[in-house]
Amino acid sequence: MDDELEQLLRNLRLRRIHEILDRILEKAEKRQVSYSTFLAWLLREEYQHQQERSIEHRIKRAQLPERWSLSTFPFKQQPSVRAAAIRQLAKLGFIARSSNIVFIGPTGVGKTGLASGILLSALENGYRGLYIKAQDLFDEMYTSLADHSTRRLVNRLTRIDVLLIDELGYLNLRPEQSNIFFKLMDERYGKKSTIITTNLDYEEWYDFLGQKKMVGALLDRLRHHCHTIRIDGQSLRDPDEA
Repeated sequence: MDDELEQLLRNLRLRRIHEILDRILEKAEKRQVSYSTFLAWLLREEYQHQQERSIEHRIKRAQLPERWSLSTFPFKQQPSVRAAAIRQLAKLGFIARSSNIVFIGPTGVGKTGLASGILLSALENGYRGLYIKAQDLFDEMYTSLADHSTRRLVNRLTRIDVLLIDELGYLNLRPEQSNIFFKLMDERYGKKSTIITTNLDYEEWYDFLGQKKMVGALLDRLRHHCHTIRIDGQSLRDPDEA
């Protein structure tokens, strides 16, 4: 590779071609392939590399704590979960319909793993996503009140294709936080998909969030197009784990 060609590849940010050019050129000369085949080899490698980098970027921005894949989920240990139904959701048709998913069940039954696996599938297929624990979300909402950034926060979260709110449960909330949560869910309604994991059945949301009329309206929107998955099995966590 001469200096001019190397500089051009750097300027065009064709990183993968820069790495493999000598090897692919040697391969092309040995096989005596056409110029078009040689070019296709290079461009295919570059395209795959850019796709992989794009996926990695989306996963990083989504802040997934771990890359739980549905392929490794122990469905046999959790018979209350229909593997076929989860894999169907992972085909992502629910995103095109702006539908929601709510996993309800006690601690340790695999709610977060299943939800994260679906979110990972969405990220790998080009959607923007975000994982956030409910406590952190409500903390951000409270902080936004102090610096008057609530509108920016809601706008940012509304733009996300798939928002995963994990561990929604009994928290000490102020009415202002419940109001912002309602505003967020209202603005995502019919436009974007939300995945929620919780140990609370829907009737318990009234005590959790307060403001009966507001909660009724929120649940009406959330459940309008929603897949509710109740998990009643035993904890998957090893009792000997520290």
